[in-house]
This record gives sequence, C-alpha cells and structure tokens, in this order.
Amino acid sequence: MSTAPQANDSAKKPDSKAKIAAKANAAAEKSLAEAKAAKQAAAKAPAAAPRAKKAKVAKPAARPAHSEGRLAQVLIAPIVSEKATMAAEKHNQVLFKVMRDATKPEIKAAVELMFKVTVDSVQTVQHKGKTKRFGKSTGRRDHIKKAYVCLAAGQELNFSGESA
Repeated sequence: MSTAPQANDSAKKPDSKAKIAAKANAAAEKSLAEAKAAKQAAAKAPAAAPRAKKAKVAKPAARPAHSEGRLAQVLIAPIVSEKATMAAEKHNQVLFKVMRDATKPEIKAAVELMFKVTVDSVQTVQHKGKTKRFGKSTGRRDHIKKAYVCLAAGQELNFSGESA
C-alpha cells in the first residue's frame, strides 16, 4: 500500500506544473494581445485636442539688487603691477582681486558702488595657485580670481585717497 499513493502523488505533480505553466503562458499572451490592441487604437484615434492654457500666475516682484553687505566683500584688493599699469594706460582697465564666487554683475555693481564710476564691462580670470616648497614640505598658494574692469571713457579710479 505504501507504493501506490506515492505513484499517484508523483503523477499529479507534473500535471499541476504543466497546468500552471499553461495558465502563465495564456495570461502572458492575453496581456500582450491587449497591449497591441491598445497601441493600434491609439494610432487610429484622431489627434487629441490642444491642451487648455494654464491660468496666468502673477510673477513675484523682480529680485532685489545685490545687497550692499555682499558688494562690500566682493572686491578684495586692487592689483598694482606692470601688467595692470599697462592695461590701465592702454584699455582704461583696472585690475582687482575678487572673491572666487563673485559674478561679473556683482563685480560691476561693487565697483560702481565703491568708487562712484560707470563700468563698461568686466572680464574675469581664474588663476590657479602655484605649488611651492616651504622647507621640507610642499604647499600651494591660494587660487585667486582677477577681474579686469573696463571703465567708461574719461573716468579713472584714484587709489591714493586724495581727491583730484
């Protein structure tokens, strides 16, 4: 008696696995057919009506100009060198060492605020610090950002502090 029930159980297992596999295949084919039908229906359908325009939302007021506290920090120091002097004579430009995250509009506003002049344009240069030896150890000078500020014709900056 012990051998007969085992034979029946083993005979049922392959049938049940086959039925499950058949059901899974049927479900997969059905979903594939539904997807194809939906795709064909979408292709045959006329183009959808244009979307309705969104209601206009009032824009917030323009962002305030740069704060004076930030502008006071943007300019670090004027650069006085042979190259800066040549740029001043030839192109009416002044060189400044500025903060590394300063933008051109901020630099322009800072120069106009501090020196009461009009600025035509600003060009900036990122200068990477040199690697140098300090005794046994090596180090690196700081990275700096330079700003070439082109002043309007007939204007100049006076760094000496004396009024002309």
